Amino acid sequence: MSQNPTPLAGIRVIEFTHMVMGPAVGHILASLGAEVIRIEPIGGDATRRLLGSGSGYFPMYNRGKQSICLDLKSADGVGVARDLVAGADILVENFRPGALDRMGLSYEAMAQANPRLIYCSEKGFLPGPYENRTALDEVAQMMGGLAYMTGPPGRPLRAGSSVIDVTGAMFGVIGILAALEERHRTGRGQKVVASLFETTAYLVGQHMAQFAVTGKPAAPMPARISAWAIYDVFETQDLPVFIGVVSDSLWEKFCALLGFDELWADESIRANNQRVLARDRILPIVREKVAGFTRAEIIARLEGTGIPFAPVSKPEELFDDPQLAAGGLETVFLDDGRETKLPTMPLEMAGKRTGGENHLPRPGRDAREVLSALGYDDGRIEELIGAGAVGAL
Repeated sequence: MSQNPTPLAGIRVIEFTHMVMGPAVGHILASLGAEVIRIEPIGGDATRRLLGSGSGYFPMYNRGKQSICLDLKSADGVGVARDLVAGADILVENFRPGALDRMGLSYEAMAQANPRLIYCSEKGFLPGPYENRTALDEVAQMMGGLAYMTGPPGRPLRAGSSVIDVTGAMFGVIGILAALEERHRTGRGQKVVASLFETTAYLVGQHMAQFAVTGKPAAPMPARISAWAIYDVFETQDLPVFIGVVSDSLWEKFCALLGFDELWADESIRANNQRVLARDRILPIVREKVAGFTRAEIIARLEGTGIPFAPVSKPEELFDDPQLAAGGLETVFLDDGRETKLPTMPLEMAGKRTGGENHLPRPGRDAREVLSALGYDDGRIEELIGAGAVGAL
């Protein structure tokens, strides 16, 4: 038996999704032990075939799932989908508003057949004037102020990963788990909706609050006035390193470790806010000193001191990161049989990490098994496959 925690064992999830936001919900639930059945179109989800920055979407967010391919434009395909949902605990979908409704798979129809169903829709917007717009991660980052805060003034820049898709998925999972808990008391499911735009607004809420408190708009992060004087990326002899000195006691320690005797002797900058006001005077001195070390030398001096620091890493370097190697990566077998390691869910429960070894599901790999579990006999299964309503290996 698996040594990994499976708190959602026995929970069945039916997933109608594509791209990142919806599949990430299913991946999180699968990592927690739920049985996740991914509904794909005949031939497989187009996300499998994306190039460039999209080539990692499917392997990252579809581990630990079963796959069945259905023609949802056919009555038989929709019939299979309805039978699957009728016996499920959770439905997850992230298609355009109304897409599943037009197939007869709306929340209202599914809840009538299965009153205990928790129906999670991952959308661009919650109900309001924008709710029928098409949104993407990048759209939300632009509309929600995150791109403005990330780039330098006048040059909005999206964050370097699908942060809104994934965070929106996390909020969806939070809603699902809350609905499961409520179902324990009421016996009934409910509809849960999470969104990209409102997720972005929540993430930039600290900057909205800053404006409310100070009356001054928050500056983009590259031009911000930091709460600390030393809180930046510094060049070394070879590779850059981030250093943050976020308290007066750490300032004393920082000066001692790197030999800033003159800075420590200046009592006018012993307090944090004094250092912030003197930042333009302090930073050139610190940059010059740090530039005389290698990154490894800086890290060696700061390791174990309590001073926040970080090498500026590239994603491909994380495969060899010692911290992730201690349990943060899990083995994944790709469609072509190659083995790799990918990040597992960043969670420990009862002293154990979630996740485990996974094979990515090939399109329709589990069709016969899934249909058999629904009570379909062999003849009916082969009839559905032969008619093209179900795709199977």
